[in-house]
Amino acid sequence: MDFSFLQDSWELILKGFWVTLRVFLASGLIALVLGTFVAVARVSPVPAMRVVGTAYVTLFRNTPLLLLLFITYYGLPAMGIDFGFFWNVSLAAGLYTAAFVCEALRSGINGVPLGQAEAARAVGMPFSMTMTQVILPQAFRLVVPPMASVFIALAKNTSLVAALGLADLAFRLQGLLRDYPSSRTAAFLTIAAMYIIIVAAISLVASWAERRWKVESR
Repeated sequence: MDFSFLQDSWELILKGFWVTLRVFLASGLIALVLGTFVAVARVSPVPAMRVVGTAYVTLFRNTPLLLLLFITYYGLPAMGIDFGFFWNVSLAAGLYTAAFVCEALRSGINGVPLGQAEAARAVGMPFSMTMTQVILPQAFRLVVPPMASVFIALAKNTSLVAALGLADLAFRLQGLLRDYPSSRTAAFLTIAAMYIIIVAAISLVASWAERRWKVESR
């Protein structure tokens, strides 16, 4: 197996890794924040908020991510809204993933004993305080494994930004396959190893959080 291409391409591969990591972190932050708000809306006592939350999840969970990327890349600038290439594609990935974050977190909210919310209401806590002080901290502890799965899927989904020309790992792989046809297997393995590093890091953080929060909950 020929890995000689690394001598000339290692720097480009590392740049692609950094682009992939940045897209993952930016879209992950958008997804986590927005997904939390949508999850709260879905369990809100206000019917209109529940309708909005349900509509959001239905719309974005059933829309292909590639289509959302094209919408934010071409559609937003056409409407006079342009956050820049990087943030436009990160926004698409964040909006898409937020629907899955919402559903994972909503399962955790439903897993918190009902008596907790009733006790909070009994002492006069409003819904917003009940969620932020009582329900959400426990819900996040309950959904560490499924939330990790959501972000692992996001890390792999970032490869779609290569279709728009962003020089991430998938984009660099296309260049390697074109420039080094005799090293295709080695190129695939190298780029796959980069994605595995990101996925392994997510898994390690999730394992650490699960162990830490398990101890705190005793």
